[in-house]
Amino acid sequence: MESLSSRVLTSVVGFSVLSLIVWIGWWAMLPALIVVSVMCLYEYVRMLDKNDIDVRRVSLMLFGAAIIVASLPMWPQAPWAGGSWREAVLTIAVGALLVLEVIRPGERPLERVVYSLFGLLYIPWLLGYFLMLRYAPDAERGLLYFALPLLATFAADIGGFFAGHYFGRRKLAPEVSPGKTVEGAVGGLVFSFVIVLVMTSLAHIWSPLEAFLYSVLVVSASQLGDLSESLIKRALRVKDSGSSLPGHGGFLDRIDSLLFAVPATYLFLKISILVN
Repeated sequence: MESLSSRVLTSVVGFSVLSLIVWIGWWAMLPALIVVSVMCLYEYVRMLDKNDIDVRRVSLMLFGAAIIVASLPMWPQAPWAGGSWREAVLTIAVGALLVLEVIRPGERPLERVVYSLFGLLYIPWLLGYFLMLRYAPDAERGLLYFALPLLATFAADIGGFFAGHYFGRRKLAPEVSPGKTVEGAVGGLVFSFVIVLVMTSLAHIWSPLEAFLYSVLVVSASQLGDLSESLIKRALRVKDSGSSLPGHGGFLDRIDSLLFAVPATYLFLKISILVN
């Protein structure tokens, strides 16, 4: 009961703080996302340390923060066709990591570069979509679109928990996450669709078909995000990414679903704008 109370309290406080930061806008989101990125990268490095895997720690933190900053939609258009400042920072990061290995090579230079780049792509690159979605297509409507993956993911968690608890029989991915079931995934999708349908109908933004397609996409993305982090933890032989959040483990344990759900929402929104 004490663990459950801690989880509920942490969830309520976290959701309230996140809602306030998102409502304020980019000048609150930017430092918050940099802090989250640093904390998640720190947890990632700690998990690697336990497996004797080395990365460029300082470079990881600096380029992680730079990718978040480069994700601000307020920057002027990149002077090259079809490119973005995020891609420029990532390209520089690749070059810098390789140069560092040439100048100061270690025992396993390729491993250090690969794990460093994976950390950048998995955490700050995906976190950058939080800023991009908040202002897509503009600041006013972006607030509504940002609320969609938050509520849809939360609804999928709740629906999945109860459906899995009462009806769960078939394992969804037993080798990666033994607790997840097919019935839980279906229950999460149904409850998420109901929430998305109500929100989009009240806001008059999507048809029921679009709401359903989005629900399938975002629930699949959130499940993939959860399973991906479980796969990483299983490969690195750790139970939780950290212990910073009472009842939830680390920051990565708490945002793993959103790391995939938010970019999926951004891409769905861009596609729907092009189609319509």
